Formats: sequence, C-alpha cells, structure tokens
Amino acid sequence: MGVEGIGARVVRKEDKRFITGKGRYVDDIKLPGMTHAYFIRSPHAHAKVKGIDSSAALKMPGVLAVLTGQQLVDDKVGNLICGWAITSKDGSPMKMGAWPAMAPETVRFVGQAVAVVIAESKNLARDAAEAVVVDYEELPAVADMHAAIKAGAPQLHPEAPGNQVYDWVIGDEGAVDAAFSKAANVVKLDVTNNRLAPNAMEPRAAIADYDAAEEHFTLYTTSQNPHVARLVLSAFYNIAPEHKLRVIAPDVGGGFGSKIFIYPEEMVALWASKKVGRPVKWTGDRTEAFLTDAHGRDHVTHAEMAFDTNNKITGLKVKTYANFGAYMSLFSSSVPTYLYATLLSGQYNIPAIHAEVIGVYTNTTPVDAYRGAGRPEASYLLERLMETAARQLKVDPAELRRTNFITQFPHQTPVIMAYDTGDFNASLDAAMKAIDYAGFPARKAQAKSQGKLRGIGVSCYIEACGIAPSKAVGSLGAGVGLWESAEVRVNPVGTIEILTGSHSHGQGHETTFCQLVADRLGVPISQVSIVHGDTDKVQFGMGTYGSRSAAVGLTAILKAMEKMESKAKKIAAHALEASEADIVIENGEFKVTGTDKAIAFPMVALAAYTAHNLPEGMEPGLKESAFYDPTNFTFPAGAYICELEVDPGTGKTSFVNFVAADDFGRLINPMIVEGQVHGGLAQGIGQALLEHAIYDANGQPVTASFMDYSMPRADDLPSFNLSHTTTLCPGNPLGIKGCGEAGAIGASAAVINAITDAIGKNNLEMPATPDRVWRTINAA
Repeated sequence: MGVEGIGARVVRKEDKRFITGKGRYVDDIKLPGMTHAYFIRSPHAHAKVKGIDSSAALKMPGVLAVLTGQQLVDDKVGNLICGWAITSKDGSPMKMGAWPAMAPETVRFVGQAVAVVIAESKNLARDAAEAVVVDYEELPAVADMHAAIKAGAPQLHPEAPGNQVYDWVIGDEGAVDAAFSKAANVVKLDVTNNRLAPNAMEPRAAIADYDAAEEHFTLYTTSQNPHVARLVLSAFYNIAPEHKLRVIAPDVGGGFGSKIFIYPEEMVALWASKKVGRPVKWTGDRTEAFLTDAHGRDHVTHAEMAFDTNNKITGLKVKTYANFGAYMSLFSSSVPTYLYATLLSGQYNIPAIHAEVIGVYTNTTPVDAYRGAGRPEASYLLERLMETAARQLKVDPAELRRTNFITQFPHQTPVIMAYDTGDFNASLDAAMKAIDYAGFPARKAQAKSQGKLRGIGVSCYIEACGIAPSKAVGSLGAGVGLWESAEVRVNPVGTIEILTGSHSHGQGHETTFCQLVADRLGVPISQVSIVHGDTDKVQFGMGTYGSRSAAVGLTAILKAMEKMESKAKKIAAHALEASEADIVIENGEFKVTGTDKAIAFPMVALAAYTAHNLPEGMEPGLKESAFYDPTNFTFPAGAYICELEVDPGTGKTSFVNFVAADDFGRLINPMIVEGQVHGGLAQGIGQALLEHAIYDANGQPVTASFMDYSMPRADDLPSFNLSHTTTLCPGNPLGIKGCGEAGAIGASAAVINAITDAIGKNNLEMPATPDRVWRTINAA
C-alpha cells in the first residue's frame, strides 16, 4: 500500500469544490434563453380531471405556455414503466396501472401533476399556475393497505382488481409446514416497517434543451444512472431517439436510491422544450419532494419462526403486505420480492423458508428503492424475531444468534442467495468486546438505581450488494443487465482519465477510483481524473445503487487497467530490449526485474502516441475499455449493538453507546468507508426513532414538510464506535463487498431491540418516539 493507494486514508479530492461552494449542480446551470417550469399538482388523493382553464394564465406577462396531460397523450408520449416483471403465485403477471407523466383524466395521489406552466422566470410561472383553474370531481380515496384490499374499497386502476399488484411467493411451503409441525417452540411477531420520505440535500431538478437544427435533446438531471435514464426515455417514453438524446448528471447532492428512477418532471421538461422551442428548467422545492419523490419501506408483516429443542431454527414463514402507492415505479416491484425475501435467511442456517408478498395500490406517493431497498426490511424483521425468540426461550440474544450462525461457506440459502464467504462470529465478538457486553448487567443495575431504564440490543445483518449477475437477475424479471463499464485513457504526457459508468452522488468516487490507479501504477492521484455522468462522454453504464460502485464499477476499471498495462508493458519491453515477462510496474516506472533498467510511465505513454518505435504490428495509442459482469452478489455483513437509556417519566431515549463491526471485504479508503457507515447509521436510527411519512384516511399527507417530518440531527445521534473484520469477497478480484447501505440495514433493529429490552415490553413499533415509548411503558 502506498500513501495514496488501496487502504490509504486519502482526503477526498472532490471536497475542495464542495466545501468552497464550487460544486456544479443542475440548479447552477444557466442556458441562453432558458425558461422555467412550474407544475400544477392535484390537491386531491383521487379525483377526475373534468377540465383545465388556462386562459387567464396565458394572458399574464412572461407566460409562454400552459401544457396539459391530454397534450402529452396527443403527442404519444409514453407512460412511466416498471422495469422488473414479477409473476404472482398463480402464474399471472403483475398488474401495472398506467402512469402518465401528467394526468389527463384521473389523479391518484396528492401532488400528481395535471399541467405545467412555462414562463420566463420561476416566480412568473408560479404566479401563472395560481391562475389556472382545474375542475376536479373528487373520488373516494384509500391510503391504508389493508383497507385498500377490502371488498368495496375505492379502486385505483382497472388493470388491478382489488388494488392488488401481485401475490408472490418464494420458498418451500411444504418443508416449512413440516418444520412447524415438529417444532419445540414457535415465535410469532407482527411488525410494521414505517414509510420514509427521502430527503437528499439537493432536491430533484432538470433542465431540458431541444436543438431544432440538430433535432437533438440535452437533459441535465439529478440522476444516479444517466445512461439508464437515456435508455428509458428513448426506448419506452418516445421522448427522443437514443442517439439524439444526451443526459448529463453533474454533481448530485445525495440520492439514497430516490434518484435512480425516471420521474414525470424530466419527461415533461424534454417534451416542453421542444414545444416552446427554448430550454426549460425545473427545480423542485421541499414540498414537491415530500409529495413526489419516491418514498421507501412501508411494509406490514406477520412472521413465525420454528425452533427445535436445542434452540436451532428449523423454519420461517413470512407474510408481507407492501404498499406501492398509486403507481409502480421503475424498480418498485423488485424491492419487496427479490431484494427483500431473498435475504430472509439473514446470517442464520435456516433449513426451510417460505414467504408470501402481496403488493397493494393506495392513493399515496409511489414507493420504490430507498437506501438498502428491501434488505433493511428483511434485516429488521429477522433481527426483531431473533430478539423476541431469545426472550421467549429465555436465552441470551447474542448466544441464540451464535447457535444459529452459518459457519460453513459457500452456503446456499432456501431463498435463492448463495453466500460466498463470511465470519459472523468474528463480527459479533468484535461488537461485544467493544461495548463490554459482559459488563452490561452491572450498568443496567446502576442506571435503575438512578431511575433510568437501560437496555441493550443486538442486530446481525447481511445484505446482497453489487446486484448481479445479469443472467441471474434477467431470469428473475429484471429488464436490464447489471454489469458495469469502464474506459482507461492514458494521455501522451502520462496523465490518466478514467471514464466510468458508475455515478457519484456523495460516495467519493473521484478519490477511491483514483486510488486503484495509484496503487497499480505508483503515480500520484493528482495525475488521474474521473469522468462520469455524461452519456456523450462515457460508454453505456448502469449507474450507482445497491453498493455496487466499487464491487462492480471499480472491478470494470481494474479490467480495463489490466488491458492497458499489458499493452504498456509490451511498449516498455520493446524500448528496454527486454522480455515482456520481466517487466514490472513500480513507483511510476516500468522496470526490468533484477536490473537497473527502467522507463518512466509518461515516456511509455509518449512512445504509444508518437508511434516512432512500437513493437511490430502494434496500434498507436494507449486506451482500453472493459465491461464487467459479476458472477455473484457480494455479501457485506456485520454486528451492531446499541446500549441506551429510557426515561420512564417521559419516554425519551438517550444513547449510551453504539458499536458497529462490519465486514466489507477489502477497504479502498477506510476514512470514506467510515463516513458511509456513519451516514447509513444516521438513516437507520432516524427510521427507528423519528421518521414516518403519514397519510390520513383520505390520502392527504400530514408530514409534507420538515415542520412535521422529523429528520435526525447531530444531537439525536451517538458517537459511533466502528470496527472492521475482513473476509475477502471471492466474487471479484479486488475482494470488495460494498459498504454504502450497511448502516441503514442493521441499525434500526439494534435500536428497537435495545428500547424493548429497557422497558421490558416487546410490542413497540417504529418510530419509537417519546410519546409512543411512554404509552408502551404505561400500557396495561
């Protein structure tokens, strides 16, 4: 390891522009002749659009157009799609209701757009929008999942009778029934995984620019995967031919999954730009974000776990209702199925598992992937079950987990996943040592003497990252492959450009990706630049989500580097009159092993481009590309333990300690990894204690601002005690597993397990607000 290579704690290159206010976000971009869009959104959760009168608005100064959903239909702009096909247990396909970018006839959630005003400024567009009169015929609405599937409930889509999207199953029901028939003990639990509203620092935004002379569109957008956006916009939405559409995602201020998807605003901006003949800009405000950004989680589950006389798990059965909101979003169908149910084995050797997932439409904002996407829901359910089981069986929670840990690898679970490697005991040992688990009873007694209730909670998570391979996910219904691409361009003076299909929205790619290059070539990272986020510069790539950037994206860079290095060695060997097999790369030089003969990397690069003395038959230049399709998912895992106190008089929770022991495989930059874990833990704790997107019975959101939706702040969080155990991932040559989602996956269960341990009552749902905790303490 060099001072800037793999494993070094290198300060992030990109932070200089971010902390000095020099970042370039979509809202910073100004194009000549740019106009502004303001969307007219439904105040009703369910209504017919009887008419739209824009006559007064069109007379206002600076207004160019008022465009409606019917005009979208007339221009044959396609409906939004769901890109992962799920089949119900009876063999029928999922029931996907039509989702137009602006509603021509029926709105199905508060905030759905029905029209858009295009004007010379945002304020003019907003003023004009208030002059547009929309005639709605309000319809009955349903926001609760269980109410939505009852007979006589308001129906959202004619394609989905009973508001049911699908009824999907996985696992061997017969084997599970047999296990339960012989069980010595059965543990039952009902849990709700609360709905979350993603709130990245940067709201969603889009600028569309149509060039009539070239018949070419450019879209600047806040996207985690610009190439996928271009593909979907061209192939499915009939916006523009793919080769006539450029998508640029500049600096993106956070995504957490919510910026994977194609949203109506991007489609409308592109279409409107052609309509008005000028660039169109839209930047969402916080209210729009709460109303229209895809929400996360929102599961209701009943689960049962069977144990034998030795406290070994013999079977698990799960029934989950998943709220999809009003429409199917781009990857929403996969979240409660293949990203959730396939992780229900957790870290445990469970011989038989059966899960049923029922997807439901409601008159609420669509729900899709949010940090962890399915894995937090699975981990929370399983770890609450394990804690409940330990209390029912009267055994130590850590020891019950140990009794059931998988210890032999590879391990095939009953629900598709094949774990390649791991050491779950090592992570649990590290966490227990860090928190002084053995000393907890004495600390609990001390707290009791001071009138406080102290509890400790364990959570052992596993997740599937680097979502792959393409053949496997394709067989499960995915509409795209999940490989990644990279290109290495060595310039004539020896500087290096890395073009990657991954996209950074806060993860530090511009540093970590350079560290790989520095490690292999021995050059300073200042000599390397990372290019991403522009479909006209970078070959097709799949973007960033599911902690895949290092495991998949960085491996693609490695493959391209290997090709480049092979050619460079041939050039160096020719110049040094040596055998290619004797050439090694050290400290920025190509050296002949066992001699003092060497040539600097920039000289090799220059030789490649001058082409005066290359090996016979070699093409000039030094540029290589690669595509990498993994052979398996990666499986980060870890153990989190939370110790806290509860004030019985107020229900307020105070953290004492929070330890996290993770196994992410090889760490490229430990400092950046720790930052990723801190952020994930904040989101997991936020869900456990604070966050909840709530609708009333009529589908009206009651948490549509930061006045009502509580986000975790610094003083809500403890100082985290982090450590790492390492088993190298055998599925990629770098041994990387991924780290971006772990904290959000493992934290919530640790917190709720600790609170329920403290108060001595197990029936506590998230978010565990002081009021909810106090009521649980004082319930009969």
